[in-house]
Amino acid sequence: MGLLLGSGSYIIAALILILLARAIFRPGRAIRRNGDRLRKPPDTLPLVGNGLKFLQARWKLLGWFNSCQRHFGYETVALTVPTLPPGVLIHDPKNLEFVFKHEGLFTKGAFVRQRSWDLFGNGIINADGDFWKLQRKAGLAFLNSANLRVLTEVALPQYLRESIADLRSSTDRGVVDLQHVFHEITTKLMGKMAYNMEMHADDEFSKSFDFASGATAERFQNPLWPVTELFTGSRFRRSVAIVKDFGRRIVTSAVQDRAGQRLQGKKLDGSTDESNHLDQISGSLIQSLLEAIGNEEMVADAALTYLSAGRDTTGQALTWAFYLLMQHPEAVAKIRNEIQLLLSTNQAQDQDKSGLDPTLFIPASVPYTMAVFYETLRLYPPIPFEIRQCQEDTTLPDGTFLPKHSVLVWCLWAMQRSRETWGEDADEFRPERFLYFSSSSSPSEGESEDGNKKRESGAGDGPRLISRSAPEFPVFYGGARTCLGRKMAEAIAAQTIPTLLWLFDFKPAFEGERISKTSLTLPMEGGLPAIVTEIERSSNGGGYSPALGGR
Repeated sequence: MGLLLGSGSYIIAALILILLARAIFRPGRAIRRNGDRLRKPPDTLPLVGNGLKFLQARWKLLGWFNSCQRHFGYETVALTVPTLPPGVLIHDPKNLEFVFKHEGLFTKGAFVRQRSWDLFGNGIINADGDFWKLQRKAGLAFLNSANLRVLTEVALPQYLRESIADLRSSTDRGVVDLQHVFHEITTKLMGKMAYNMEMHADDEFSKSFDFASGATAERFQNPLWPVTELFTGSRFRRSVAIVKDFGRRIVTSAVQDRAGQRLQGKKLDGSTDESNHLDQISGSLIQSLLEAIGNEEMVADAALTYLSAGRDTTGQALTWAFYLLMQHPEAVAKIRNEIQLLLSTNQAQDQDKSGLDPTLFIPASVPYTMAVFYETLRLYPPIPFEIRQCQEDTTLPDGTFLPKHSVLVWCLWAMQRSRETWGEDADEFRPERFLYFSSSSSPSEGESEDGNKKRESGAGDGPRLISRSAPEFPVFYGGARTCLGRKMAEAIAAQTIPTLLWLFDFKPAFEGERISKTSLTLPMEGGLPAIVTEIERSSNGGGYSPALGGR
């Protein structure tokens, strides 16, 4: 928010323009519930409504959304921001389920596209209708079961080994930024598998994209962004130019690969008879996009959108997971016990230099680890709020009438802290809420048996993961737009978290609370500095050293 808060003159100018716009732009038909006007947040001001709240730092804005949720519960609330269409803030999962089921009615609309067009253009984030379907089809072709197998059996273990080597060498150098470690892993994965390009987290493109993402996010908070960017938008425009140039390079490289494949008579759709070879499927997403769309400019937009979704959200989720784990050593101990049990039942595994085979760790084999991951996503959702615009008049299940073009907002940060949905301990980190314990695997003292009716199938008598409905747990969205990369994110988490916790100890090298910087996603401000210590284990890598037995 530095662009908005750096000078008091901008605030004064903004207030003047807001008041003028409020007088000029008269609202259309009012949003009502069963004939009555909706209630407004307690701190709504005359004329400017909630406009000043949206100008505050993004971390504080998320807190304000949460305070609204705590005050109103599931009640739909009116949002008033001058110069913007009339809007509501929803908290009830039933209303969100209605949105998911009516994708054509609640679209990104002009409101979202106008603000994100410079960065994403025709990418799937902005797309609706048939063009969205084309991009989604290409994404499905990339994330098929064969490619996911290559990711888990070849690509991810390879990049994990590289990160492990870097962490081992860093133990003598002091503090490590874990956010950079995870961002590097996901950037390499997406770069190679999706685009057949070598990419790194500290490339010029990555830095420019991070800045452009933050500036784009500010547009959703600042109703006067077209004015303020006339004076403060030069760096944003330079960053977007670098990002767009990289998008064109991705497409140019893919076209050259395509020509080379034709000359060699290879398959162009990314399929392969030997799906365990990384090189044979590298670049399969961009090739699928070229096949589906054809227009190279649109393909570049689509590629950049998928790149952001594939590398940023997963890397950030892992960062927040380790932030929470460093605060909860009891959870670390449970993950290590889960690993030890798994290793003891797979004694014939092939050991690599790290002392274990990461491919043992799949979501089904490490339920507690996945519960930690889901609990992290609940408390720190990578996409903290969503916005849709009504394309026709409609009425929500709770009786709220929304006129055409009105804006509908839901804040995952707030909804996933709802005590009505998650219980009185909704603010607490408790992975067990995502686990079902059978009678023969009862939880330890202090744990509970949440959601027994919604458990996933699992083997043996150990704990089983609970499947939460999309409206309750919308971190992977829902309905027709359900996140394509969910299985990919889960596979990365299932392998990365246990592998690193088995090999290293992580201690915080920071004080106080870590917060997110302004972005379309949830990157951690200042990274996640940690002191990393390698764990000494027995030569076969199959158990704790005596010093760790009490952890």
